[in-house]
Amino acid sequence: MAAQETATERLSRLLTMVPWLMNRQGVDIAEAARELGVTQDQIVEDLQLLFVCGTPGHYPDDLIEASWEGGVVHVGNADEIARPLRLGRDEALALIVALRALAATPGIAAQDAIERALAKLEEAAGAEGRAAAQVSVSLEVGETEQQRLEQIREALAGPRRIHIRHYNPTRDETTERDVDPMRVVSLEGRWYLEGWCHRARDVRMFRLDRIEELEVLEQDGTPPSGVSPRATGTSAFRASPGDVLVELELAPSAAWIAENFPMESVARRDDGSLRVSLLAADPAWVRRLVWRLGGQATVVSPAELAAETRDGAAQALQSYRVH
Repeated sequence: MAAQETATERLSRLLTMVPWLMNRQGVDIAEAARELGVTQDQIVEDLQLLFVCGTPGHYPDDLIEASWEGGVVHVGNADEIARPLRLGRDEALALIVALRALAATPGIAAQDAIERALAKLEEAAGAEGRAAAQVSVSLEVGETEQQRLEQIREALAGPRRIHIRHYNPTRDETTERDVDPMRVVSLEGRWYLEGWCHRARDVRMFRLDRIEELEVLEQDGTPPSGVSPRATGTSAFRASPGDVLVELELAPSAAWIAENFPMESVARRDDGSLRVSLLAADPAWVRRLVWRLGGQATVVSPAELAAETRDGAAQALQSYRVH
């Protein structure tokens, strides 16, 4: 099932759709759907919405005219949004700086297109755009992460395979893996390497600050045919159908857990304590986490995990009494 579209996403499409249709009067509805990347039914739903949109007043003459009889689309009375918007000075500068940061990110596809767009934007901005030349773009990474980025950039240019030693805090284990790098992405303030992992035989993401060692190998680092980066959105976390929903009670001193792990829900109380829920592929790491917190966290559900966590803690305490 496709993800439900947000109001912001639909508005963005409508603002693109109107000038496109205004300049292609009589376009076939199937062609419009194909060019705009949606279904024909979605085009009809969008036109029905446009039919009741317009400028303040909402009299018939204020509304956008839209028709799609006979499978062809006509749009009128939308001259205000039919012309491309002009960027202000601050907007142009912000876009120039953003493009420079994007061009500096390893693994970004279509670097040539980014450079061409940047050159055209700087030329169009003229004297005002030259102020952006005074801005220095620096990726927000530590010294070690910067070194990792340079190594990954080298590997991507090859392309060459890399060997990493990576720490996984959820399993409290360190593994060594060979990876064919695909790109580097920044999500939730963290940098990740994404690539084809030969150990997992699948695409995986590795947080740069958890890569303890990285070596660029001589082997070809081209990912298998048909493999592509995952759609990440704004989060690196990817749930699986078999994940277990776990509910925890956290004392105020353990509130950092909610900020360091992907959460399904977080309920904060006035005293600083929290009730949170999260998805766990392997509930064993939740038990270890609760044991390490030493009473600052309690498993609420599922009941089986709560019992296993309680029994494990009791056995540990009994061992201390014996010795």
